[in-house]
Formats: sequence, C-alpha cells, structure tokens
Amino acid sequence: MTGLEKAIFKAGSQARLATLLGISTQSVNRWKQKYKGVIPVERVLPIFRATGVTPHELRPDLHPTPTSGIPDNTAVNQKDSD
Repeated sequence: MTGLEKAIFKAGSQARLATLLGISTQSVNRWKQKYKGVIPVERVLPIFRATGVTPHELRPDLHPTPTSGIPDNTAVNQKDSD
C-alpha cells in the first residue's frame, strides 16, 4: 500500500481526504492516477496532520528516514505508521 493509499484509507475515502485538506476530490484522484501516488510537497504535512501517515510514507524520496519531515513537537506512534 502506498502512502497515499494509506492516507485515503485512514481518512475513509478520497472525498474525505480531499475535504480534510480543503481541496477537490479530483486533485486527490489526479495524485493517485496521473502522478502515480506522488503527492505535492506542500500537501505532505497537511496529510500527516489529518491522517497520521508520516512524511516518510508519503514522500520517501524527500524524507528518507521514518522520522524525517515530522515537526519536532509531534509525537508519532511508530507501530501505527508501519
């Protein structure tokens, strides 16, 4: 399961993820279909905050370690992020 798929699952649907982010469902669908799961950089932290899916899971090309990209004041349950 990709990071985007995990975020969609945790949100409940593509439409719900879009609502949580304040964007259109079509934008989320475009990330999934056209961009093959690659999420825009500016959406990584909002998705993390909304779903708990880590920046590493969402964009491992930008966040190579499990905790990179996570704000210092944020606790993450590593077991939940697996």
